[in-house]
Amino acid sequence: MRRNIVRAATPAVTFESGGVTLAGLLHLPAGPGPHPVVLLLQGFPGNERSLDLAQALRSAGYAAIAFHYRGSWGMEGTWSWANVLEDAATVARAVRAEPFAARHRLDPGRLALFGHSAGGFAALMTAAADPSIRAVVSVSAFDFGTVAASLDARTRAAYVEDWDGELLPLRGTSGEALVAEMERAGAAWRLAGLAPRLAGRPVLLIGTSQDAVTPAAVHHRPLVTAYSGALLDHHEWATDHALSDHRQRLIETVRGFLDGHL
Repeated sequence: MRRNIVRAATPAVTFESGGVTLAGLLHLPAGPGPHPVVLLLQGFPGNERSLDLAQALRSAGYAAIAFHYRGSWGMEGTWSWANVLEDAATVARAVRAEPFAARHRLDPGRLALFGHSAGGFAALMTAAADPSIRAVVSVSAFDFGTVAASLDARTRAAYVEDWDGELLPLRGTSGEALVAEMERAGAAWRLAGLAPRLAGRPVLLIGTSQDAVTPAAVHHRPLVTAYSGALLDHHEWATDHALSDHRQRLIETVRGFLDGHL
């Protein structure tokens, strides 16, 4: 009797958010499943998509999904921080909905979020708002609320200039618009404030101490203190914002965390 072999696959997938179709890629492992799911949330403007992690997680039996936010990398719509948050929450729901989960052999009860930089911010914000998300990994998260509270004329101008220089793959925004949006959100986007909603839940925080974008003293260490009520695993590594020389260590650490909680 011949056995049916369910092979690994990498189908292109799409999601609808805010009236825009978002393109994604599903790294689906072999086997009948249902497989636990990890949703990967990239940062700004999305140069680092952590697809090395997606491939490694697939090899370990996880389905890993990456997608582009609206207004980025050819997607229609407008890029904004609020749209990033809305897209992340929408896709987190969509990957667990029928018939998507059944068609792709996914376990809707075992979803984790992984985010890097602005994606780390989105992962923590999304998990805090949705207690059905089983675990969250945040790497070099950008704490928009903390930065907003620290701005003066000089640092504000520096953020406007820096963010203006990252807009090539984005549409409908500017450095000025992005800084102003951060200022309007203020304390609502302060990541330490999420601590009560993450209490008792698995959280992995990874900070980077040789990082000019999200220096650990500002963006990581205060969260380690604030999230003491969570099932917290935390690390701080002497590497840059992209973890350029720590990718294998990142993969091993994330996999170990997910194996324990997903």
